[in-house]
Amino acid sequence: MKDADKAFEDFVRARSAALVRYGYVLTGNPHDAADLAQEALARLGSAWSRVRRKDDPEGYARTTMARLHISRWRRRRRERLSADLPELGYTDPGLDRAEGDGGLWRALATLPRRQRAVLVLRYYEQYTDEEIAALLRISRGTVRSQAARALDKLRASGVPAHTSATVGKGR
Repeated sequence: MKDADKAFEDFVRARSAALVRYGYVLTGNPHDAADLAQEALARLGSAWSRVRRKDDPEGYARTTMARLHISRWRRRRRERLSADLPELGYTDPGLDRAEGDGGLWRALATLPRRQRAVLVLRYYEQYTDEEIAALLRISRGTVRSQAARALDKLRASGVPAHTSATVGKGR
């Protein structure tokens, strides 16, 4: 096995669970999250020799996932999410957010895809409005308006204000 292949395999083993969790935050669905992570890892594998030398491989995968998610949203233009939590049999503890979050994750799942993506990138990934705009290929004003609308919907849904602190985790 070549060193590059081994390095990619090590990366996948070390970071795939975190990428699936990130996909879950974007999609609200564990199956779609796994699909996003798998597609992003496949694309990363194709570009591995270039990405591992110049860029952050995890950043590349996360950017790919966000763009794929928005691309699917643009194609479908229909919301398919439900407010249901993932199946109880799912074993990844990083996705088990039902306890003590005041319903934040369920409320996020009810938002339209673009609004949810903006909030996830802003508060979970801690990107700036300019970075979000570039990543999603929308204007900075659209980022701000989508975030404001999403936050208004979350407030109207009765999610306690203190739960917003549980969203941010840093990059």
